[in-house]
Formats: sequence, structure tokens, C-alpha cells
Amino acid sequence: MSADSAESYPITRNQQRFASWMTDVLIYIVVLNLFVEFSEAIVIDSFTISIFTAVLLKAMLDVIGGVEHRVKAFFDQRDGTLWGALGAASLFGILFISKFIILEVVDIVFGDHVELGHLIDIIVLIVAMIAARLVFRKIYQRFGDEPLP
Repeated sequence: MSADSAESYPITRNQQRFASWMTDVLIYIVVLNLFVEFSEAIVIDSFTISIFTAVLLKAMLDVIGGVEHRVKAFFDQRDGTLWGALGAASLFGILFISKFIILEVVDIVFGDHVELGHLIDIIVLIVAMIAARLVFRKIYQRFGDEPLP
């Protein structure tokens, strides 16, 4: 396929959403399995279960991210130091409590097949997933800066 024919088919919003989800899930699978390999606290019984775990984590992180954005928007519309402090406290609370929710949902869905460790383990795991995703997106955006020959 030539560059001209690729330009005649713009990417739809659904294609973009699908590509984003697939990319994130694949990144999460890699990060999860690296943690399984190198951390004794994180145990997943099989590669297949790690795929399902990555999909579940992606869905939950998207929901939590949506809640964070709505809460931030709510407090950003208010003026004053008190509203700013309440907004920061609310976001911190969401970030803190969400890790417990993630641990509980994973335990309910997968039971003994998945062990994501304790609070610190899940925080490090999620930060690693988010960091890996950000690095991937930065690299992807950097490639977009180069014009086609």
C-alpha cells in the first residue's frame, strides 16, 4: 500500500480507540509478566490469565482515570484556596483508594490464580505500567514528527 492510498482512508475514532486499547493491553501484558518473573510478590498462574488480568487492569485504570478527570474538572471550576485543597485531597483519595479497589476486583475475578502483592507492590506495578505506556506514546509521537520521504 502506498502512502497516497493510506492518506485516503482516515483513521476513525473507533479505530483509534481500538489501537490505543490494544497497545495499552500489550504493554500491560509485558509489564505484568516482567513483574511475575522478577518479583516474588506478584504471581500469575499462566500467560493466558496475565492477558485477562491486563485487560481488566486497563478497564479499571480507564474508569479510575475518568473519575479523576471528572473530579478535577469539578474542582477546577471553583475559585479559592479551599476548593483547590479539597480538589487535591479528593484526587489523592481517589488514587489511594483505587489501589485497594484494584486489588479487591482482581481477587474477586481471578481468586488464587492472580496475586498482585500488597499495596506497595500494586502501586509500583501500576506506576510501571503507566510509565511504560507514556514512554511508548512519546516514542510513537516522535516518529510522527518525521515527514514521509
